[in-house]
Amino acid sequence: MLAYTTFQLSQEPRSDSYGRSTVPLPFGPTHPQQTSFHAPGSEIYAQGEKAGTIYQVEFGAVRVYRLLADGRRQISAFYLSGEVFGLEADANHHFFAEAITSTNLRLFPRLKLDDVSQELFSLTLRSLTRAQEHLLVLGRQTAAERVAAFLLDLAERQGGLEQVELPMSRMDIGDYLGLTIETVSRVFSKLKDKGIITLPTMRSAEIKKWKALQAMCE
Repeated sequence: MLAYTTFQLSQEPRSDSYGRSTVPLPFGPTHPQQTSFHAPGSEIYAQGEKAGTIYQVEFGAVRVYRLLADGRRQISAFYLSGEVFGLEADANHHFFAEAITSTNLRLFPRLKLDDVSQELFSLTLRSLTRAQEHLLVLGRQTAAERVAAFLLDLAERQGGLEQVELPMSRMDIGDYLGLTIETVSRVFSKLKDKGIITLPTMRSAEIKKWKALQAMCE
């Protein structure tokens, strides 16, 4: 799997061709960083490896997961553009991390971040909150409630747009929500039949009835 790394000094966020700011840096413009490109499916780090780096998704998407004793995979989180991952309480990674699509990462050595303790604390709290919210989703009784909550969460993280990008596969979604791929596909089809969403492509969903989707999570 393709993965390569280059070194650069953190710079002010770059702009696109329209002059709009791209993903902002999490620790300001003065901290050294590396950038690392990963092809779809390539490993970023493995469970048990030393955790000396904090990662930010510049573009693409990442899944973080653990392999269970029976061989099943449990995805604990997805990370999208601008989001930070790799925070660990000790010196080792407790999960695997893989690129879902073509993904570029910013890498920040933990040893060089001693002067940004407040930023690290905020990121840690945000990660904890997201983990707690994931547990609440898994605790929902029906598959439809889990999928609805998942779509609303992705929509919020992507700026509240009607069209939600789904870089992950149906199998990924199932492994994240504790459902089979068949169940995930069936729920998507039912939501589409009810006019709550449309499915322009396999990797996107357009929310047509926000209130109906929200009501499913209440």
